[in-house]
Amino acid sequence: MALLVFKSEATSSTVDNHSIPITIGWFRLKSKIRAFQTSWHLDPVNPVIYVTFPSLTRAQESSKNYALSPPDISGIPQQQSYNTYPNPEYARLVAYSLYFYEAQRTLNDGQDVDLDLSGVKWSQGYQLANQTQYLMDMIKWGTDWLIKASSNTNSTDDQYLYVMVGNLDIDHNYWGPDTNFPTRRPSSKVNASAHGTDVAGEVAAAFAASSILFRSNNSTYADTLLTYAKNLYSFAETTPFRLYQNSAPLVRDGYSSSNYSDELIWGALWLYRATNDATYLNKAVNYFGSNSFTSKKVFNWDEKTGGCYVLFAKLFQQSGQDTTRWKLLAERYLDSIIKTSGGDCTFTDGGLFWCDGDSDEASLSVSFGAAFLCLVYAPIATSDTKTRAYINFALTQIDYALGKNPLNTPYVIGVHPNSPHNPHHAGAHGGTNANNLNDPPETQHILYGGVVGGPDKNDGFSDSRSDYAHTEVAMDYNAAFQGLMAYQMINSRTDPYYVSVPPGRPSRKT
Repeated sequence: MALLVFKSEATSSTVDNHSIPITIGWFRLKSKIRAFQTSWHLDPVNPVIYVTFPSLTRAQESSKNYALSPPDISGIPQQQSYNTYPNPEYARLVAYSLYFYEAQRTLNDGQDVDLDLSGVKWSQGYQLANQTQYLMDMIKWGTDWLIKASSNTNSTDDQYLYVMVGNLDIDHNYWGPDTNFPTRRPSSKVNASAHGTDVAGEVAAAFAASSILFRSNNSTYADTLLTYAKNLYSFAETTPFRLYQNSAPLVRDGYSSSNYSDELIWGALWLYRATNDATYLNKAVNYFGSNSFTSKKVFNWDEKTGGCYVLFAKLFQQSGQDTTRWKLLAERYLDSIIKTSGGDCTFTDGGLFWCDGDSDEASLSVSFGAAFLCLVYAPIATSDTKTRAYINFALTQIDYALGKNPLNTPYVIGVHPNSPHNPHHAGAHGGTNANNLNDPPETQHILYGGVVGGPDKNDGFSDSRSDYAHTEVAMDYNAAFQGLMAYQMINSRTDPYYVSVPPGRPSRKT
């Protein structure tokens, strides 16, 4: 599938808990490589009744708040939290994550081709956190970037789409701020003669999902996004189908796509959601039936199959059609995650959902993706038992990431004394010596809200800047996390787990 991912979900919800889900996505910046990615998810049921359960996170007994005091930054909530509702600490996590995205903007990308390429579900959560406008601004910054990267023509012969800015060989030998990059970073694109089925379908989904978000308050911009979505999807359907790394070889070593079938389905589903044109739903069903692919238990920038199952089920339910086939597929997929007991995917001793290969680097991204899909699907599950099981699983993954793990470490930067201090991020580090990432030894700037890659299979974590597999930050790592925090903002009646965790990590036997 393609290189794009960001899952931030927001819903517009009323006090009786009816909600209209919306999803938006971002392009991913991982360390120094700016491979834009969009992976977008939207809850398509309108309205959806969200079953609200009392938070299953730990009810902290201590009134002591060990969270770090927030910085004096405009828009970051300043109140302390003592299991209050709406919860100021979850509000801070929502704001921090958006603030993290702002820190990833680039200034000069695209100069080599004379372009400027510098590059929601649970909306009530953003409203409660007073972050709705910030969310809209951040999403528009991303979609504006994608607009610049695309030619937007209804002639597929003239269509192009820039898919990455950077070169691994060059970028990995530079450590420092974007403003001082010694050479122009090359921009890679796909076009009619060098096709990219997967990435075009993915960006079409991004534009379509975003058009839904902006429809109510900026219809002109929404129309623009939808036009881009339709044109790019037509381009995606150009045959012969082709993986984009075969047309843009510079992406091969960093963001190779494993398939294009899921992106063809994904793009069609989002276009159906945005237009209500059954032609797109029929395309999605036909592509699903005519392509064979094995669904992994991973939902990320490359693998959308699980998301397609969930979106099919929601769209068929919304339109009043028979959902039996799609709910069966969705629940078979989600049950294989929450009940996993062996094979490539399992649980660490501390309870983190783990898939060999995918979790070896950025283990939390895998966990968050699974939790995100469980919470999106849970309200329409075929039984209350399944609904509760999916929610329980998601909340255990959230708790793990926020400190309920063998190291008492919340893997979000800047929220607790045990948070990671040394992310693999040149801008935060402040150094310029690519041969010595400990020069200087201390991180100069706190990258508030960044989620690091996470622990290893033994629940171990080394807070080392050079250990990129576990301390690197990236925009897709925060994608599903963003939506999960908005969900908790609505549903949690207790503080995040780390609030009651005293400073200090327990010693572990090696």
